[in-house]
Amino acid sequence: MKRILDCTASDFSRMTGRDLKASIQAAEGRTLLAEVICAGTPLYPAVTNAEMASAFGADIILLNFFDVFQPGIAGLAVEQPEEVVRTLKQYIGRPVGLNLEPVDVTAKQAETLLELPKGRLATAETFQEAKKLGFDFVCLTGNPKTGVTNAEIAKAIKTAREVMGEETLIIAGKMHGAGVAGEAGEDIVSEADIINFVEAGADVILLPSPGTIPGITLESCKKMVNSIRKHGALSMLATGTSQEGADEATIRQIALMSKMAGADLFHIGDAGYSGIAIPENIMHYSIVIRGKRHTYVRMAASVKR
Repeated sequence: MKRILDCTASDFSRMTGRDLKASIQAAEGRTLLAEVICAGTPLYPAVTNAEMASAFGADIILLNFFDVFQPGIAGLAVEQPEEVVRTLKQYIGRPVGLNLEPVDVTAKQAETLLELPKGRLATAETFQEAKKLGFDFVCLTGNPKTGVTNAEIAKAIKTAREVMGEETLIIAGKMHGAGVAGEAGEDIVSEADIINFVEAGADVILLPSPGTIPGITLESCKKMVNSIRKHGALSMLATGTSQEGADEATIRQIALMSKMAGADLFHIGDAGYSGIAIPENIMHYSIVIRGKRHTYVRMAASVKR
């Protein structure tokens, strides 16, 4: 198995979720995932946000606001909607995953919540459809104002594993409160939650990066990452609180603290400009965690390799 740093489009096309996990682990904290919104007008309509994020150095793309029952990606016209994900993967030569949201209708609200379409909810039906569409992995988390709780995430992990099988990569966790009272700041996740996620079948546990949530320090984050590793999973530290639209110095600081915390995988969110981080910030983040060598190779490598 190649470390993800050495993988090209032809390698990714042959990978299972298990292979991708091993490849990330082999890279020793040098894997960058970019989340992009695929609904609405892209940053530059001539290309999709996924193509833009890939061009600036992302190894893995995560689609947000994708409805599995009305499949479509803004900026990518296809004759058969059910082929849109596979077409995107051919265009960018990267693994592509999907955000699905384990909404808890009983959650204590910290703010007025949104109602999501069924194609974005984490259910057995959407997992089955995601598998048909060709996604390489799923990420079970919550957007702002959605009412996603840790308890529902744990349930959704079990369902996803049952429906999608052992070979699918499952990422799960919270990067912010998602509108739920009592699951924000320092209380966003407990060690018991982490254990529940791993035992339910999650491969990668998602946590907020240091400095992105009030009270989440380098020390507290490192403690949670150590717990994840102890229980046999990988960790992904997420910058999903609009700081993906911050200045370069802030991005570099978050990236370096996340590296020191011990993350296996690094996430940069979609709220910089129009459904994507500031593209230069994707590159800056990548350079911090692995230098210009691997960043420029990822940016330059042809999808025909």
